[in-house]
Amino acid sequence: MQLIAQFLPSFLLIFCRITAFFAVAPIYSFRSMPNAFKVGLAVFVSLLITSAMGAQDSLIMDAEYILLIVREILIGLLLGFTAYLLFTVIQVAGSFIDIQMGFGIVNVIDPMTGAQSPIMGNLKFFIAILLFLSVNGHHYLLLSIMKSYDWVPMDNRIFTKIADGTISSFIIDTFGQMFYLAFQMAAPMVATLFLVDVALGVLARTVPQFNVFVIGLPIKIAVGFILLVLIVPSLLYLFSELFTTIFDALQRLMNAIAA
Repeated sequence: MQLIAQFLPSFLLIFCRITAFFAVAPIYSFRSMPNAFKVGLAVFVSLLITSAMGAQDSLIMDAEYILLIVREILIGLLLGFTAYLLFTVIQVAGSFIDIQMGFGIVNVIDPMTGAQSPIMGNLKFFIAILLFLSVNGHHYLLLSIMKSYDWVPMDNRIFTKIADGTISSFIIDTFGQMFYLAFQMAAPMVATLFLVDVALGVLARTVPQFNVFVIGLPIKIAVGFILLVLIVPSLLYLFSELFTTIFDALQRLMNAIAA
């Protein structure tokens, strides 16, 4: 009992950070993953980290301990949200493509998140998940949250970083980077479909007998699918760069908190 009481404060703080990370991180936060598995994995990882770090003698379960719990939950949420925010680049790029293809009004329910998502975004999202799992990205996410204690120990100053605007500036920059990467990923198809719109506009002016509103949508859908087939081989390179960006953003966040 004395040994349990010695390690319990450290374990609970670590468990709060790991659980908060799993609540919002990609792959681990999906609704298709059972909650019992998430909690069990969080307990197992927390036990590993606690055994590696050892007991923290300075931790006492008093009123200040509640503030430490809030601090650890904030760190876990920030790390998981940063990874998830950049992972949604794929769905945002799919939204850009759907608007140009005419699928903007046809959204489907994503079983992973439970929210409506674009058709092209859903297709690319599933491809990205398969690639992410094939390159052991979920292992790297686990490694990043476990290594976060080397950069952001439990005696960190995250409240100071929030007060001076460091964290908010990082989130705003990451949010802007998300839209930049999404537009960059969707640019080839968006530009090509825009040229199709221009060609249809010229056709409507030169040959008024053609009903552009009738033939335009099937043409754009056909051109969109042809382009999608052509760019599928390059998705491996694009998604690899995106995964690298995700882990670089996690590293920058931990540097910002630890600075």
